[in-house]
Amino acid sequence: MGSHPSETDIERHPENRIGSAPPRTRAWRDGKVEAEGFPVAEVSDYLERPDVVVWLDLCGPRHEDLHVVSDELGLDPVAVEDAVSRHERAKLDRYDGYVFLNVYVPRVYEGDLAMSELSAFISGRALVTVRQDRRFDVDELIRRWDESPDTGPGEPTAAFLLYGLLDLVVDLQLEAVQALDDETDSVEDLVFDDKFPVKEIQRRSYRLRKNLTALRRVALPMREVLNTMLRRDLRIVPPPLVPYFQDVYDHTLRVAEWTDGLRDLVADLLDTRLALQGNRMNEVMKKVTSWAAIIAVPTAVTGFYGQNVPYPGFSQHSGFIASTIIIVVFSVVLYVIFKLRDWL
Repeated sequence: MGSHPSETDIERHPENRIGSAPPRTRAWRDGKVEAEGFPVAEVSDYLERPDVVVWLDLCGPRHEDLHVVSDELGLDPVAVEDAVSRHERAKLDRYDGYVFLNVYVPRVYEGDLAMSELSAFISGRALVTVRQDRRFDVDELIRRWDESPDTGPGEPTAAFLLYGLLDLVVDLQLEAVQALDDETDSVEDLVFDDKFPVKEIQRRSYRLRKNLTALRRVALPMREVLNTMLRRDLRIVPPPLVPYFQDVYDHTLRVAEWTDGLRDLVADLLDTRLALQGNRMNEVMKKVTSWAAIIAVPTAVTGFYGQNVPYPGFSQHSGFIASTIIIVVFSVVLYVIFKLRDWL
């Protein structure tokens, strides 16, 4: 067996070498786990029983790897192509007997945003998840299912498993927004820092805006996905589970609104940075101008006394004392005036 009971044993079942990690399988009956870690080829056998819900997870499969799953569940080739393709838009497509879901799970690592693409096939009693990489924590998803008091109200259904999946995805999106919010606070502190590190502010603000744009690109379609699921005419979500999915929908709205708010805040911070930079430049120019005016006094006096013509005190000790007094007095007067006007 694999490291987790739900992982299939690829040594005993070599045909289960699908993707970059062993597939995971689990079957529920009457709200309790009946079997897990069984071969992928037995999925259809469990689905033949009307009271069993089946989950199958694949990690990084190739197109040819999904043939066995397509044969077991009768999946459309277009949906299979979307499941293995990269950078598909977050969406929900309806097919005969099942729906195809594509979402993104964001993670923030040291200020950088990483996206994990996750696809799912959902029928009445089967959920098939397809991960593009191992960054999505499947163990956390299983833990949520196991800690739920039941697999869902009423008859066994995959809708409650789908709820747990979407709830985890949206919670991770909220965590990503929170991390970007903290990064925004850090950039704000840098903007108002006395040291004013311009290059650091530019680098982090650019990265922050890039991350917010990427997160917004995957968060906004989630509203459409949840809204489509909640449509009564489609009958994707059973009535007892509508409040559950409505709660997830509210969280998606919060993610989208929070992301838009942060984008506006970052734009305001950049405008503030430019304004502060202009104010700092004005302060520097005032100081330079003030010191230039002060230095102009001794320059003018010494230049006048350097003329090769007789003047009062010429070639006398009293003339040197008089010029020195003039320089000191006028320089001090100018310094005091500029200081009182906050130019120095």
